[in-house]
Formats: sequence, C-alpha cells, structure tokens
Amino acid sequence: MLSIQGGAALAKTLFPDLGPGGTSALRVSLAAVILLAVFRPNLRALGRAGWAAVVPYGLALGLMNLAFYQSLLHLPLGLAVTIEFVGPLALAMALSRRAQDFAWVALAGLGIWLITPHGSGGEAVSLVGIGLALLAGAFWAAYILAGGRLGRSVPGTTGVAAGMLVAALVTLPFGVAQAGTKLLTPNLFLLGVGVAVLSSALPYTLEMIALRAIPARVFGVMMSIEPAIAALSGWLFLQEHLSGAQWLAMLCVIAASAGINLSSRQGEGP
Repeated sequence: MLSIQGGAALAKTLFPDLGPGGTSALRVSLAAVILLAVFRPNLRALGRAGWAAVVPYGLALGLMNLAFYQSLLHLPLGLAVTIEFVGPLALAMALSRRAQDFAWVALAGLGIWLITPHGSGGEAVSLVGIGLALLAGAFWAAYILAGGRLGRSVPGTTGVAAGMLVAALVTLPFGVAQAGTKLLTPNLFLLGVGVAVLSSALPYTLEMIALRAIPARVFGVMMSIEPAIAALSGWLFLQEHLSGAQWLAMLCVIAASAGINLSSRQGEGP
C-alpha cells in the first residue's frame, strides 16, 4: 500500500507535463515492459481461451488507471482512493448477499455523502472528480472479477503480464494524444519508471509474498486502510490537506471495507 500510494503521489507530479492520460500510459506501458522482461511469458501459448480471459482483465486495468488518474486532476489523492473503494465494496456486498453487509455499504454511503459539497457543509469538492473516482471504482470491481477468471484460466504470471500489455495498448492512444513526444523526455521517462516500479511491479511481488504468509482475511482488512495511506502520501508528498469531515468520511469507508472483509470470511479458516 505504501508503494502503490507513494507511486500515485509521484505520478501526480507528472501531470503538469504529461497530463493524467500521458502519466497513465507511461506508467502502464513501462509496467508491462518490466513484467514481460521479468516473467518472460510465452504469449503464443495462451490460445483463444487464454486471450478471452486476458483481454477483459487488461481492458478493466487500463480503463481503471485512466479514470483514476483523471480523478486526481480534481481531487486530493486520499479522497480519490476513498471514493474508488466504493466499487470493490459494492462488489463484495453483491457477492456475499449477507444482510449485515447492507449496513456496511450504508456506512460507506454516509462517507461518500460527507465528501460531497452538501455533506461537507458546502466545502468545494469537484463533482466531476467524484464521478471519475466512482467510475474508476466500477472498473476496479470489473478488474477483480476479470482477475478471478484470469487466475482460473491462465495459471502463473503469464496472464498478469499479458493483461498489463493489453492495458498498455488501451492507455497508449490517450497518452500519445495528450503528451505526444513528451513521453520520451529523459527525466520524465525516468520518473515514469519509478511510478511503474512503485505502483505495479513492486506491489505485485509484495502482495504475492503477503498472500502466502498471512490469512486472506487479515490481508483484506489490512488493505482496507489504503485510503488513509493515500491521504498520508498526499499530505507528505503533495501538501494536500483534508478537512475534518473528509477524514471522517474516510474512516467510514475504511470501517465499511474492514467490516465486509471480516463478515464475508467469518466461516473461513486461515
């Protein structure tokens, strides 16, 4: 989480030069190159069934990145991640169908209401940014579903590397249209490498290690604090400050995420 949100904060510093589209394209494309170089997957061996699982995964991943980075034009990092969490929360509720999960989603809804100008007492918060973050959350939910199918259809790391390649093809047209040849500017390119490593290559490796070492329930609850990590990254690296109502909104979403993770796994062992 520290790596991902640190990478997101670094990515936002590229916006004045590359814009969100250019930054997203650079990050995803370089991440694809890194994963392909490290894992060296045999893409020809995927076959029609393999690509049928890879393409939706890559589309969701690419569109999620584009929507999230666009939301960062309008929102602080911590708020954008908080709102984006609505996607996985709604998916978890839909899949669990437990009555108590409606209470957790209601708590998350209260958190989102507190972020809006009405809920925050008229404080200026971009509705466009909220909409883009919600869109990113919807693509995140689609990414989770597609990732589950990919894991069942294409074992190992081949599917993830191929999916990142598809995501790069999705984001590149937006990046070239917005940033053009600036994508190849040496200092910006090097920063893009840092974003790709922090936001994709390193967290992917660390998550795989963590999932082998700790129970899935513990991992899910730990992931619930990601909005707070994002807010701290925004404060440390971007000098972004949140109001009391916005911190309360974040706590509502964190509690809802942790609650759904715990309740949906009550019957599971470690």
